[in-house]
Amino acid sequence: MKLNKLLLLLLLTNVCFGQFQTTGKLKEVSQNGFHEIRLSPEIRAASKQDLSDIRIFNSKGNEIPYFIQNSTNISSDSFEEYTIISKKAEQKKYTSLIIAVPSAKNNKQLSLFIANSDVIKKYSISGSDDQKEWFGISDSQSLSDLNSTTESSVVKTITYPLSTYKYLKIDFDDKKTLPINVLKVGNFTTNVQTQSFEEVTPKQLSTTEIPSKKETQIHILFDAPQIINQIVFEVLKPTYYNRQVVLYKKVKREVKRKSQIYDEEIASFELNSNVKNSFTIPEIFEKEIFIRIENQDNLPLTISSIKFNQKPISIIADLNANENYILKTGNTNAVQPEYDLSNFKNNIIGALPQSSIYGIQHKSEVKKDNDNKSFWQQSWFMWLCIILGGITILYFTASLVKDLKKQN
Repeated sequence: MKLNKLLLLLLLTNVCFGQFQTTGKLKEVSQNGFHEIRLSPEIRAASKQDLSDIRIFNSKGNEIPYFIQNSTNISSDSFEEYTIISKKAEQKKYTSLIIAVPSAKNNKQLSLFIANSDVIKKYSISGSDDQKEWFGISDSQSLSDLNSTTESSVVKTITYPLSTYKYLKIDFDDKKTLPINVLKVGNFTTNVQTQSFEEVTPKQLSTTEIPSKKETQIHILFDAPQIINQIVFEVLKPTYYNRQVVLYKKVKREVKRKSQIYDEEIASFELNSNVKNSFTIPEIFEKEIFIRIENQDNLPLTISSIKFNQKPISIIADLNANENYILKTGNTNAVQPEYDLSNFKNNIIGALPQSSIYGIQHKSEVKKDNDNKSFWQQSWFMWLCIILGGITILYFTASLVKDLKKQN
């Protein structure tokens, strides 16, 4: 009996205080595998600042592991294979490879795919524009560690002085060692994909001029607390300007049992006509902020726009095609999940196929256009359930304590 009461108490507590307030659907993916899911400002505003309350569930209600990725610049490597024009070998003397370098390519390295071997191979490199007259580039170099325990070949990158020759020749010395098998030759190219900031649009932005203080005050209000990492100003007039700016928030504090509101500075910077007025600030998570511009004896600035940006952030999860997924968040009691996947972040690199979140719903939203709600949808019914739930929890708590006292 005592155990049943304890379980029921825990269940009621979880139901009352463990609810996710926001849900969204994941756009269906076309292939199995890891996907990048960009978190919109709306989802981040509904979540805890550290995003520890985000969960993903499939159609069966199973929780799907994920890890958080700060979407900075993403780099990926691609291999460009060069044409091997000829391959000549004279037994126990040398092996020569002639490689065509793509036009307009200044080069100073080559990557060779070589079949596994345990020899140490000496080589030299020469260059030519007509394959008739060859000129030395690098001499008496050596290749070693030409075997892999997991693959049937290795990749070795050889370097040499910067060259503009159309053709390169590699001469391998086979006098003391057996020839090696070069499978292909080329170069790896690193592609960098720059991630743009995510703009956050305020609900309200109002500007007030205060001539007595020679300053401009701007009030910014968002629908909900938002992550802000960057502020960008577009100033139309005057042509030349240099103004001190303070970003701050209003903070309440208790002084001698009385509440006082004071300004707490978040960041300060300088608007200047000689530079792009884009400022990275310490990350904030606020619903309401203020900007103060010190004009001194100048006319106020004519500002065409102020943009508030946050660094993009994504979650990486292994998704299946033709499966439905739901993202839930907005649970202040949730703690950071512990998934095995977080230990393998470095194994999942490069550009991933993307998915997005749509159909976002918040439990706290009130539908103004629905006047004919059922009684169980009314706010008074919700509060009645909360009160009854609280009374039930108190009852079982008291009963449990009473049983424990009897046992002792």
